[in-house]
Amino acid sequence: MSLHGSRAAALLAWVNSTKVCPDPLSDLSQLQDCSVFIRIIQKIHRSKEGESVLEQPLPERISFIRGFLQKHCRHKLASENLVSAQKLLDGEELALAKVAVLLLYHTSMSCKGPGDWNEFDYKTQVELASILKFVLDNEESLNENLEPFLLRKALPSSSGTSSSSFEEHSPPLSLPHKREVRFLELQKIASFPSTNNMLPSPPSSPMGDIMQTPQFQLRRLKKQLAFERENRDGLEVELAENRKLIIEKEAQITMMQQRIDRLAKLNENQAADQLEPKEMEELREKNESLVGRLHEAFRQCQDLKTEKAQMDRKINQLSEENGDLSFKLREIASHMVQLQEALNELSEEHNAALAQSQEKQGQLEKELHAALQDKKSLEEKIEILQGKISLLEDQLAKLEECSVQKGEVMGDVLKLEELKQEVSSLAAKGAELQATVLRLEEEKQLQEATLQSERGRFEEEKQQLGSLVTSLQNSLSESHRAQERLKQDLQARDAEGQA
Repeated sequence: MSLHGSRAAALLAWVNSTKVCPDPLSDLSQLQDCSVFIRIIQKIHRSKEGESVLEQPLPERISFIRGFLQKHCRHKLASENLVSAQKLLDGEELALAKVAVLLLYHTSMSCKGPGDWNEFDYKTQVELASILKFVLDNEESLNENLEPFLLRKALPSSSGTSSSSFEEHSPPLSLPHKREVRFLELQKIASFPSTNNMLPSPPSSPMGDIMQTPQFQLRRLKKQLAFERENRDGLEVELAENRKLIIEKEAQITMMQQRIDRLAKLNENQAADQLEPKEMEELREKNESLVGRLHEAFRQCQDLKTEKAQMDRKINQLSEENGDLSFKLREIASHMVQLQEALNELSEEHNAALAQSQEKQGQLEKELHAALQDKKSLEEKIEILQGKISLLEDQLAKLEECSVQKGEVMGDVLKLEELKQEVSSLAAKGAELQATVLRLEEEKQLQEATLQSERGRFEEEKQQLGSLVTSLQNSLSESHRAQERLKQDLQARDAEGQA
């Protein structure tokens, strides 16, 4: 079975958007040598670690890519069911598409905002968003579900079902009498301390919407926190190595002190034996040299102890920051769960209200149609009666001129009066119908305006939530940058100590 056409095209468009190859690719089979994947990995981490791999044969390239995915994307690649090395060697398009999906997921988790996705057209964004949503919902079962997802045929489109697959995941509209629930939850999140100003939410788009969902934001925050913990663990390992180096230096100092003591004792013994001046001078020089080395070792030891104290303080500070971030993450996760439950409740109420509104609108349209039909029928009757009245008026005028059959003339006049009364009655009914038609049209327009207003309120609230999540992300990014600086300082100190 061939790949899903729209999804394959969306993945290829994303690969081309990374601009790691000089010429845009036109087919997934062009990824067979895996060099594009390695360049994308380099671009994600802004490093040259894959530069030497590009010069290696294809099996080594595949091993590098699978190792990266296993380390950073945290999927069960060890079973070789998700990305098979042999299928990548054979250039199977399904295996290449799987790698592209995992790199797309990792990149979207790493980027700072949805603005980078605006270069894609709406249809491509819809497909990319559906891929991200699928991975989020099936992280623990990708081995079984990713392949059917990529091979699934597109559903036939029709005018009645014009919404995209991504719209299934869009949050529901809120109702006016439940808006206080949303703002109560927003105020809880807004109460968290933050050193950053609130940033405006980016324009709505399929990729922007999926990246602003609580599910995606919570997953990204968890991944960032895990990365921060890994950095802290690495710093603790470096600190342990520095402590070991200090212990080794102290042992060297102890050994040198013992040698100095032995030399001093030997010097005393030799002085007592009246050694030659030349030998005494040599011993004195050795002694001075050892004393100088001892002082230098003491100085290095003091420097290492000072650096150790500084690193201890930084590690403690970092641990406190990580504890604060962990607490904030748990709190925000709890609030996001509450928000999701509130959104689900609002969705059910909104759907019920929407169904009632649609039913009422249909009833209004039926009443409006019936009223228009009655109005049209009355107008036709009025025209017929007016025609009869005109005919009788002509006949009455002729009879009055001839002054013949006076009784019949009076009868025609009475007949004529009755028609005029009937016309007046029908005209009154027509006026009532006209008022009814206007009232029904006004009710229909009011209902449509209400629904439009509620959609606008929901979009505004969704942007506020996105701004709050962005603020928390900025806090985590600041902590990450501080840890990076600390890690660089430790590496520099370690390099100086080894030198």
